[in-house]
Amino acid sequence: MSISGQSGQPEHGGNGHRVPEIKLRVPESMSGGVYANSMVIQHSAQEFILDFALMTSGNGQVVSRVITSPGHMKQIAKAIEENLQKYEEMYGPISQPRQV
Repeated sequence: MSISGQSGQPEHGGNGHRVPEIKLRVPESMSGGVYANSMVIQHSAQEFILDFALMTSGNGQVVSRVITSPGHMKQIAKAIEENLQKYEEMYGPISQPRQV
């Protein structure tokens, strides 16, 4: 899995070699994205299910569902961690929301 930074430039792989950039087309119906402020993760031996939801006034609705393999989920978790680190290096620490 290759993750390009916000600049669109390919990242370097673990061996120092450039990883080829992957170009993705976003269908027009998805171009606006969806907002989610909550997520539920479920798993079985074969897959992870990520339900992204919008919660308002104690009610919620799933706005997107992603189903992926355990191996890919591990790559996703690593990519998220790396990007959080890059974000905090650029913009400073992310404060944790207050628990209600």
